[in-house]
Amino acid sequence: MTIRLITAEDIPQWTKVRRLLWPGTTVDENLTEGFRTLESPGRAVIFIAQTDWRDYTDGCETSPVAYVEGWFVKPECRRQGIARKLLAAAEAWGRQRGCTEMASDSELHNHLGQEVHRQLGFEETERIVLFRKPL
Repeated sequence: MTIRLITAEDIPQWTKVRRLLWPGTTVDENLTEGFRTLESPGRAVIFIAQTDWRDYTDGCETSPVAYVEGWFVKPECRRQGIARKLLAAAEAWGRQRGCTEMASDSELHNHLGQEVHRQLGFEETERIVLFRKPL
């Protein structure tokens, strides 16, 4: 397996994977996000999971921080080291840009995602409950 940066030619296939991760998104939203990310390589990069460059992230002590916004491995491909390889590529990307920390998140109900983070060396720093109020 080769982990590489995504190209414009990969975006249509990437949108299908992204919809598996975020089922509420539309094809157009995913296409827009993919091409926007390619147009700002200093701020974000896509391997398969998107890795954003953030100036600051809650729970981290340094800035900037390499941030794993989302990652996904098809169920039939899991437990083969793919997530570990994706994360290693994202870590190398962050190190090349001077980051000394990497951050990520997982929804509260995503227990599998939380466990994978722990197994790959992440430590939980805090929990948050988001609220909204219509006006």
